[in-house]
Amino acid sequence: MTKAGLLVSTNDVARQHNGNANSSDSTLKAMGYHGDYYGIAATAEIMGFFYNKPLMKQLGLSIPKTPLHWRACWSAAFKSKSDLITKVFGLPTTVQFSNIKKAWVQGHFSTYYLNSIIVVIPVVAGTIALSITNAYAFAYFRIWAKEVVFGLILLGMTIPMEVVIIQLYYHLLKLGLLNTLSGLILAQIGMGIPFGTFFLRGTLKEFPRSLVEAAEIDGASTWTILTKILVPMASSSIMALIVFFFTWTWNEFLLTLVVIHKDSLRTLPVGMAFFQGRYIGDTPLIAMGASLMTIPIIILYIMLQKYVISGITAGALKE
Repeated sequence: MTKAGLLVSTNDVARQHNGNANSSDSTLKAMGYHGDYYGIAATAEIMGFFYNKPLMKQLGLSIPKTPLHWRACWSAAFKSKSDLITKVFGLPTTVQFSNIKKAWVQGHFSTYYLNSIIVVIPVVAGTIALSITNAYAFAYFRIWAKEVVFGLILLGMTIPMEVVIIQLYYHLLKLGLLNTLSGLILAQIGMGIPFGTFFLRGTLKEFPRSLVEAAEIDGASTWTILTKILVPMASSSIMALIVFFFTWTWNEFLLTLVVIHKDSLRTLPVGMAFFQGRYIGDTPLIAMGASLMTIPIIILYIMLQKYVISGITAGALKE
């Protein structure tokens, strides 16, 4: 059913069964809805539909301004199944803290969390380190055919994961890295370097070359110039890149699904997919799993949000 189809069908039912514009109860009961009328409209948006604004105005319901899917997920995580039906967005009758334990233990989220942390830390650190050194070389070194080589690196940004995933699978199989976290880490570092190089090269080129030349005249080594001068100056861009790579690595699904087959080695996105399949009828438990999965990204963004915008725009303008 399309969004437009839902809206039209809802309006048609309202016109057919509601002769009196004020009889909101009869309208919703004729449509088969009972109980939490506000939650009905909210649930429609969670499913990907727009609000039926004319009907909501007719029923005297206000349209909330905060994102409903966030509110739905976090509120449903602490509810029982009965509360979820009767109070979609209301407070739970009894806060179900047991859902945390169920998801953590029965859903193996403790294992998935540990694996995700083991993967995301070296991926982010390795990708940032290699991207910085590459960007420094392409920004300041006088290398023959430098632009051609840089173009070849950027070519990696244009190739989608789906194109290389099969070949990557066989490469990891030959190297004995299939079904290992090491293989997953190396693959994600390799696929993140092109964007990191492109992103940081634009930032480093904004810094005056005379600054680097003055440091070289004073006897500073290449490593000293990079770590003591350029990296501190590019800290905002590096922090923004950390947020990007952390988010992408934390949410990586396809590569992990293909490379990792053991449940004990799965990361959160793949583990969440299998968890949802096992507990498909337990919506509060699934919502709790989704909530647990998003916590680290939310915390990281709150901590580094001031660097994100400044880091993104660092290399956007050139005088």
